[in-house]
Amino acid sequence: MRVLIVTQYIYPETFKSSDMAFELARRGHTVDILTGIPNYPDGVYFKGYGLLRNRIEKKDGVTFYRCFQSPRGRKASGIGLATNYSTFVLSALFWVLFLFVWKKRYDAIITHEPSPITQIIPAIVLGKIRRTPVYSWIMDIWPDSFEVHVGNAARRFISPILDSITNWIYRNSEKILITSKEFERFINRRANYSSKIEYFPNWGVPESITMADEMKIPRLPDGYKIMMAGNLGTAQDLESVMKCVEALRDIKELKWLFVGSGSMDNWLNEYIVSHSLNDSVFMLGRFPQNAMPLVFNQADAMLLTLAKVGYDFLEATVPARLQSYMSSGKPILAMIGKGAAQVIDEAQCGYSVESGNYLQLASLIRNVVLRDTDDFKKKGENGKQYYKKHFTLAKCIDNLERIINCKRL
Repeated sequence: MRVLIVTQYIYPETFKSSDMAFELARRGHTVDILTGIPNYPDGVYFKGYGLLRNRIEKKDGVTFYRCFQSPRGRKASGIGLATNYSTFVLSALFWVLFLFVWKKRYDAIITHEPSPITQIIPAIVLGKIRRTPVYSWIMDIWPDSFEVHVGNAARRFISPILDSITNWIYRNSEKILITSKEFERFINRRANYSSKIEYFPNWGVPESITMADEMKIPRLPDGYKIMMAGNLGTAQDLESVMKCVEALRDIKELKWLFVGSGSMDNWLNEYIVSHSLNDSVFMLGRFPQNAMPLVFNQADAMLLTLAKVGYDFLEATVPARLQSYMSSGKPILAMIGKGAAQVIDEAQCGYSVESGNYLQLASLIRNVVLRDTDDFKKKGENGKQYYKKHFTLAKCIDNLERIINCKRL
C-alpha cells in the first residue's frame, strides 16, 4: 500500500508513530510522512534540523516531508504551544494543497494524535479532496485536553470551536483508532461513532530494535527498587508519589528510582534535598530507547501514575509506558484511573489504586508487596505473557493492516 502518516511528532523524536512508520516500510509498504521540524520535548529544533536543513529526509525506506512549525519553546507555555500548533496546521495545509494534492496518491492516510487534535486537519482535507480514507489514531480526548491547561475565559470561547473541529474530524475519519477502550464513551458524546471505532493500543520497545547489551548503568542502591520511567511532568502527579515515599520512609529497604526527565525535574530534586530523601530517592536521568530493557531489569517493580484533576478523560487514559512496563516482566504498582487499571487487572500484572490515593498505595506496598515479594514478582511474568499476546509491535501492526485492508477489499 501507499501510506501517508500525518503527525507533529515522529522520528527523530521518540514516539510510537516512528515505530509504526518504519514497521510498515519494513513490510514493503510505501510510507511518506507529513510532519514538522523536530523540537519535542526540549522546545528547540534538533541538531541538524531547521528552516533550511533536512526539510525532506529519507530514513530506512520512509520519506519525511517536514513542513514549518515554530518550536514549542523550553517552557512550552500557552503562547508557545498555541503558535506551535497553529503554524504546523497552516504549513501542513500549504504542503497538502500545493504538493500532495497534485503529486501524491495514497491508499490510506493515518494520523497520530497526541495533543493537539488540530494536527489532523490537513489529513482530513487531503482525504476529502483525493477521496482517500483517513484513519485517526486518537491518544488524547479533545477539547478536554485543552481545557485542563486554560482558564475559564478560554474554555468559554475556544472550547466550542475545538468541539466542532473534533466532531468534524470524527465524522470524516474512516476509522477512529483508540488506545483505551474507555475512550469510546468520550468519542460518542456528540454522536454515535461506534461503527468507526477500533481498539488500537500502544506497544512497548519494538522487537526490531537491537537491545543494548553493554551500557554503563549507574550503580543502583541495594534494596527493594521501585522505578518510574518516562516523562516526569505534572501529569505524573509526583506530589502524591512523594507523599507515598514519605509514608514509607521508615522502611529503609525501599529505594525509589526515577528514569527520564520533564517539567518537574527541578521540583523533584529540590523535594529530595529539602526532605532529606537522598538515601532512598534517586534520579537517574534519560537513557536511549534501546537501553530501557536493561534499565528496567534493575528494578523490582514499576510505578505508573497519572494525576487526578477532575477530568474524566484522564481516568480513561492508558499511558504508553504501561505496555513498556509489561514487556519488561516486572510487576506494576499504579495510582491511576480505570482505563489503565482495567488492563492491569485483566493481565493480573500488579496492583492499582485510584489516582492520588497515596495512602492506599503505601498500605499495599507495606502490607502486601513487601510481605511476599516472591508472590508479587510472579505478576510481572503474567504481564509479560499478556504483552506478548496483545501488545507487541508485530501484533499491533498486523491489526492495523487488517483495519486498512478491510476498507480496500
